Amino acid sequence: QIPPQIAALARELDGQDDLPAVIASVVPEVCAHVVGELRKQPGVTPLVIGRDVPLPLRLDLKNATTVGVDRVLGAAAAYERVGQAVVVADFGTAVTIDCVNEDGVFLGGAILPGVATAARALARMTAALPEVSPRLPETPWGRDTAEAISVGIILGLAGALRELTERYATVLGRWPEVIATGGDAALVAENCDFVKAVVPDLVLMGVAAAYETWKAR
Repeated sequence: QIPPQIAALARELDGQDDLPAVIASVVPEVCAHVVGELRKQPGVTPLVIGRDVPLPLRLDLKNATTVGVDRVLGAAAAYERVGQAVVVADFGTAVTIDCVNEDGVFLGGAILPGVATAARALARMTAALPEVSPRLPETPWGRDTAEAISVGIILGLAGALRELTERYATVLGRWPEVIATGGDAALVAENCDFVKAVVPDLVLMGVAAAYETWKAR
């Protein structure tokens, strides 16, 4: 069945002709299913970014076919807005910390376990550690096991973001702007005074930018 959110949107736009449905996905089976269902909707043209719509940034990667389209779209939206070298940190199931240089070239980045993923892995792969929903305590050290796990995960990610940004800056020759996005972005970014902004819809902004760039050609 077509996802309810898409069905609701289709009803809202019913009667309008030649509507593009721009899709960004890193799950091929789900993407194919959504495309198939959208093709059944009259007047809707599904367009997949990376196949029908080009990625909106140049890529300097060993194998550009393996990079997650969400990473590139978030980076594109950030670069479009700051207009200079930028680091984009996306805090979801996985954490990606990617770099775009001054010329708007996506250089790649780092992938780490996300907040919930790390907490779940500790619980499943150790004998006695509980699974927690990480939240920072009042002190920078945990006074019990749950607090210690929270401190390790959240401040560990904050430290990783700082370390990677510093290393990117060394190669770039300047400190880049740092933009955070994703479900756990605020949790980590509030402990990073060098993060310029938390932008929840950054990847969706990148989807729009990719489509508008392609349409204008």
